[in-house]
Amino acid sequence: MQFGITTSKIDEIGLIARAENLGYDFCWVTDSQMIRSNPWAVLALAAQQTRSIRIGTGVAVAGLRLAPVTANGIATINRLAPGRTFLGIGTGNTAMRAMGQPPMGIKAFEEYIRVVQTLLKGEETDYTLNGVTHPIQFQNQDFKYIDVENPIPIHVSGFGPKTQALAGKIGDGLITGIPRGGTIPQALENVKKGAKKANRSLNSFETFALVNILMLKPGQKLTDELVIQQCGSAIMANVHFVVDWVKESGNPPPDYILPFWDEYLDFHQKRDSKRKHMKLHQSHYSYLDPDEAKFITPEIIKAFTIAGQPAEMVEQIKELESYGLDGINFIAPLEQQYRLIEDFAYNVISKM
Repeated sequence: MQFGITTSKIDEIGLIARAENLGYDFCWVTDSQMIRSNPWAVLALAAQQTRSIRIGTGVAVAGLRLAPVTANGIATINRLAPGRTFLGIGTGNTAMRAMGQPPMGIKAFEEYIRVVQTLLKGEETDYTLNGVTHPIQFQNQDFKYIDVENPIPIHVSGFGPKTQALAGKIGDGLITGIPRGGTIPQALENVKKGAKKANRSLNSFETFALVNILMLKPGQKLTDELVIQQCGSAIMANVHFVVDWVKESGNPPPDYILPFWDEYLDFHQKRDSKRKHMKLHQSHYSYLDPDEAKFITPEIIKAFTIAGQPAEMVEQIKELESYGLDGINFIAPLEQQYRLIEDFAYNVISKM
């Protein structure tokens, strides 16, 4: 099992260096322009202050920039960290919805990835913009402004069957989430369907999951305030996603959210109607909104997290590994991130 952290704060690159020293395998840098620091700036600093940890976007949002711009961005980082750079890419949950915009559609997303993939191979591809199609290719590659010689894996973010199948069809890996991405066997079955459609092998394909973790100390209870603060923001980020997903898809909410769905929806509807899209995502994986703390119950914690004493967490992670999961990543609340990545490394990773 590979282990990763997530960050996005331009003046805390030391967190990535600390994770590298603790033995973490990779780091995702988020792409959410209304909430976080610019990912390319964060990655550039991280590349120069680390030596071995793999770094990349987790995930770059296709709707925020042209495909050639994304390809250039990650290829530039690859020039600073050759051979340890990857591109996680998605349609845009928080980044788009925080502006009141929907994520990119699946067909446009597939074409976007195709363009990026071809450019990162150093090859020429047809590219359509504003209804005009022309061939494009990175020029002056001998000058080494970018690095497309060292391969850059593309990990497709997929939380539903269609995007998970797309990852199997064209990606080098899948980024999903637990529980909202379904079970790992379900996700991998969708990946296999996509691969079969494209008649491609999955021999080097990797699957990663964003998980919520809760490491309990002896005597701690799921109702303790410190416990709720540790896992609350991560749990609510999943809830925020479901609110938009239900609204846009017309599908019923998943079972794991039903115990408090009606109460939360009523709470959300009473917010400022013009700014609900901002309030919904404002606390995204950074802190627990005090008004939302009441929704974090022991039952919800159990449904949303890998939780327990370290030995119990090790067993849960080993079970995920047995299903075919290759790596997990978690996002710690800002005020606890250094302590949590250290505690997890000392008490869980070291026991794997």
